[in-house]
Amino acid sequence: MHSFEALGISGAMLETIKKMGFEQPTPIQEKAIPILLQEERDMVALAQTGTGKTAAFGIPLIEKCSADFSGTQALVLAPTRELCLQITADLNRFSEGVNRFSVVPVYGGSSISEQIKKIRRGAQIIVATPGRLMDLMERKAVHFETIRIVVLDEADEMLNMGFKEDIDHILASMPDERRIWLFSATMPSAIRKIAAAYMNNPEEVSVSHEQRTNENIEHQYAIVEDRHRYEALKRLVDFNTEMFAVIFCRTKIDTQKIAEQLMRDGYNADALHGDLTQQQRDRVMGSFRNKTLQMLVATDVAARGIDVSNITHVIHLNMPDEIEFYTHRSGRTARAGKKGISIALVGKRDTGKIKQIEKSTGIRMTRINLPTGPEVCKQRLVKLVHRLREVKVVESEIQDLLPAVYEDLLPLSKEEIIMRFTSLEFNHLLDYYRGAPDLNAIGKSSDRDSGGERFVTGDRLFINLGKMDGLDKGKLLSLICDRSGVQGHAIGKIDLKGAYSFFEVEPTHTANVREHLHGFEYRGRMVRIELTGKNEEGPRKEKRYGKPSGSGRFGKPRAERPFSKGKKKSGGDDWFSSKIKGW
Repeated sequence: MHSFEALGISGAMLETIKKMGFEQPTPIQEKAIPILLQEERDMVALAQTGTGKTAAFGIPLIEKCSADFSGTQALVLAPTRELCLQITADLNRFSEGVNRFSVVPVYGGSSISEQIKKIRRGAQIIVATPGRLMDLMERKAVHFETIRIVVLDEADEMLNMGFKEDIDHILASMPDERRIWLFSATMPSAIRKIAAAYMNNPEEVSVSHEQRTNENIEHQYAIVEDRHRYEALKRLVDFNTEMFAVIFCRTKIDTQKIAEQLMRDGYNADALHGDLTQQQRDRVMGSFRNKTLQMLVATDVAARGIDVSNITHVIHLNMPDEIEFYTHRSGRTARAGKKGISIALVGKRDTGKIKQIEKSTGIRMTRINLPTGPEVCKQRLVKLVHRLREVKVVESEIQDLLPAVYEDLLPLSKEEIIMRFTSLEFNHLLDYYRGAPDLNAIGKSSDRDSGGERFVTGDRLFINLGKMDGLDKGKLLSLICDRSGVQGHAIGKIDLKGAYSFFEVEPTHTANVREHLHGFEYRGRMVRIELTGKNEEGPRKEKRYGKPSGSGRFGKPRAERPFSKGKKKSGGDDWFSSKIKGW
């Protein structure tokens, strides 16, 4: 790897980036900067989030613009307000000690009249979102005659967000003598069409998968049932006491819901999504940058452009639909050479995505177990004792208070003081985690492939509820646990049928489950619970009575047929037939 000195950067810029803490160029900077500085040509660069792409185009941009000319010389397009503001801040930092430029960000959700005033006062570089720039163009508030450089940052994301027509209109409005620098994480056909239509023989640079992967990020995943995702999140936060994290959700509704749940439970968290006003977004991001927020719960789009130092964890509460989004999310941590951890909470059905990510990116993802209740309590106690040992004691300031403390604690032995101190700090936590279930009950190698529940060697119960009652395995498990009060880990394999089901339960809970569910009315049906024999398997009965649901011979829906045609057999089926009489 070369040094920044070898890239052709000016002495003033070298001093500036040295003060910013940059030591060596990243692979994309090493490839892009010399070309953009030395050659007058277009460029297409493939670079993931977190690989230093802003410096890759920002340093040459500042070097090529002239502080003596007040007209607009460069335009940078970015998909979101956050990224727009982040690029503006970075360009201002790069220009310190070189030449001070007027860099004006324009984006939706803020006063357009104020942005017009700033442009009219002089905007040598404009950083804009496509939608707001189109608004300014309609008002004839921007002039492109003097623009020499156009940068498209996160080009694939702008296309994903539906800005294709806006980008076409903007690029078509640029003067003929301009250079286009296009930076993208991926190279879909739409990007190639833009290059073909508006760029002149562009230089293409990219880094390999191995180079694009941030080696300072440790990638982990845990398998958890959908209904336990929030509890799993809290376990991770409680275990990692010094966590400073971004938590990703798939939708704006989920983002707001999770943030509100965390706040109600006493955690220092807030939400960032597209439904917030600009004032709200600025307040949330300001709190997060100042670390008055421990956790930022965000959507993929809203989190674009977040460049906050010292983020320790990225948590994927839901896996993204696109593999590239996983890389973008994870890139929020391990910035500027620091280390970070990316943890994905996945259902058993989503484990295939883990393999896809590993194959596509070259990332190695390590499966972890979620901490148990006792492990959380132990970890918190260890951290507290460490803080106790490391605390700075200013004896002169507390000297006058100590006699009263000594007198009050005199009747207690050292062991009693330690026990009372521990109880004072941990009674609430111990109460919360007392009897808490092991959230790793799903997906272990000993699980049965058919359902994913932890197998419990215990009693097998029959219940006259199934798919026709609108139940799936998760809902049936919730019904059993809610009615009986037993924990989910006490329930074993669930065999869900059309009009009935079987489930296993630890023998110590059998009587309790039968007592609380038998005779209970569910959606107009009286629930019946019966203990079956160990050898009475659901699949054998299903074969005798036909599929519990689905299509008939010619593809038309058919009703459940609890009784088969023909002569009734004896044995286990007599027991089963007796149970469904009177339904």
